[in-house]
Amino acid sequence: MATAQLTASSISTRNLPSFPGLRPSIVKVGPSVGHCRVGSVLSQRSFRGLVVKAATVVAPKYTSIKPLGDRVLIKIKTAEEKTDGGILLPTTAQTKPQGGEVVAIGEGKTVGKSKVDISVKTGTQVVYSKYAGTELDFNGSKHLILKDDDIVGILETDDVKDLKPLNDRVLIKVAEAEQKTAGGLLLTEAAKEKPSIGTVIAVGPGPLDEEGNRKPLSLTQGSTVMFSKYAGNDFKGKDGFDYIALRASDVMAVLS
Repeated sequence: MATAQLTASSISTRNLPSFPGLRPSIVKVGPSVGHCRVGSVLSQRSFRGLVVKAATVVAPKYTSIKPLGDRVLIKIKTAEEKTDGGILLPTTAQTKPQGGEVVAIGEGKTVGKSKVDISVKTGTQVVYSKYAGTELDFNGSKHLILKDDDIVGILETDDVKDLKPLNDRVLIKVAEAEQKTAGGLLLTEAAKEKPSIGTVIAVGPGPLDEEGNRKPLSLTQGSTVMFSKYAGNDFKGKDGFDYIALRASDVMAVLS
């Protein structure tokens, strides 16, 4: 069987693909096969050139999208470009939107012998799971097509405490982090541990059982609960408090 040997002398940096901001002089090919070492002197332009566009672009010839089954099409809210004080935010500091307006819905799904309709209507303002669905570029705007179950709740105002959770989700007001240690030492912001305890603010109607009927959640409004530390969607309320919307299954205990 023939073998091929790749050496440093057989490769010219002239044949290597170049990116804006990447200096040819800092590309070095090592003696080992397939080994390429790139220096650390990269400008910001080089990173912009390597960004991969994840959204699916819908060609202009298509004028409508009809979701199927239990899927929903949402027009995504644009990211905030300024702070409340009017300071312009760089792209890296802009919060990725987690909400938008429902513009089209599917026909629903069948569970057992029951037909279950979509839990939201067109025109409804909703909040959805962070990494759910497929992003689309459609009619010059960002859209998201996702399953009905990936919608966290309905939010018709700009304050998260008014969120109405859907399905098996609950909204929790997170307890404030401890300001001092047990010995009385003040903690810095970096040293404060993220709390996983809070108060239930709102409860969804519950999940569907095998027959397509809603099964009410055992959690009640006003209960103090302990929840999984890295679950759900985090929000900052207008009152300055932290809120989290998560599935009831991510609540580990009720405290009293």
